[in-house]
Amino acid sequence: MGDHVLLCPNPFRDVDLDVTLYVQDLLEKNGYKTYICPIFDEVEDSAIPDHIEKHRLRDVIDEAFFVVAIGGDGTILHCGKCAAIHKVPVIGINAGTKGFMAILEKGNSDLVLRAVSGDYLEERRMMLDVSLIRNGETIMENSAINDIVINGFGDCIGVTAWCDGDKMTKYFGDGAVFATPTGSSAYSLSAGGPLVEPTAQDIIFTPICVHGMSAKSYVLSPDRIVSARAECHYGKQAFLKVDGSDLIELENDDIIKVKKSELELIMANLGQKSFYDIAFEKLIEGY
Repeated sequence: MGDHVLLCPNPFRDVDLDVTLYVQDLLEKNGYKTYICPIFDEVEDSAIPDHIEKHRLRDVIDEAFFVVAIGGDGTILHCGKCAAIHKVPVIGINAGTKGFMAILEKGNSDLVLRAVSGDYLEERRMMLDVSLIRNGETIMENSAINDIVINGFGDCIGVTAWCDGDKMTKYFGDGAVFATPTGSSAYSLSAGGPLVEPTAQDIIFTPICVHGMSAKSYVLSPDRIVSARAECHYGKQAFLKVDGSDLIELENDDIIKVKKSELELIMANLGQKSFYDIAFEKLIEGY
């Protein structure tokens, strides 16, 4: 593990990198080395001031002992996978909207000093591995911190799902979400799925906008292997998306296979608020 703190801002959330530069100055005045690693490799020139030296996260992650994500939850997802692979803890400063995963706000970003000094509670967040199988061959593999989504994006598609080879459900609708406990507060929740403690070990399967009354969400053991097939007819399309990544168009006989990953995202928790405090504040009181 390295000796740098990596500051990973979303330059469209942290405008002019005001929060990032404040945190960088704070850390460096207290003896820490830093790199600024915007979550997008290439952004508009106007998004990052010319005088700021920036690095690509994947090029300097070996030099890091801590990652600070500055933006919304999407910012944490962008840098979290790389951090998980290298077992580097992450803390988020919310410069977005809800920021459910980020435990700090711009107004208390000074608390980053506590985290980088090691004064934090370690939360290990379960991740999911996904494989896309076409004609018996695996053509894509990826890992998700939040969720894996099958979606017709306006087209009603057929979805059949299996758990360890046993048929679990079959329905027509907009698609399905495979969520981690961390991702249970995102798309899965909007689709009617349960809110699950982020440190739990569960696979959540949630149908999206089902045309019928029978398909419900499942909370499954982490040792299960869950598979699904999307069926498209009459020119309709279905797509696969992993943690908000680029869309992958699915073919009718494609199988999406999901299981618990060996990777874990390590989140730094300063113990200020419980999961229930955050859920009430972000999902109820905020409205």
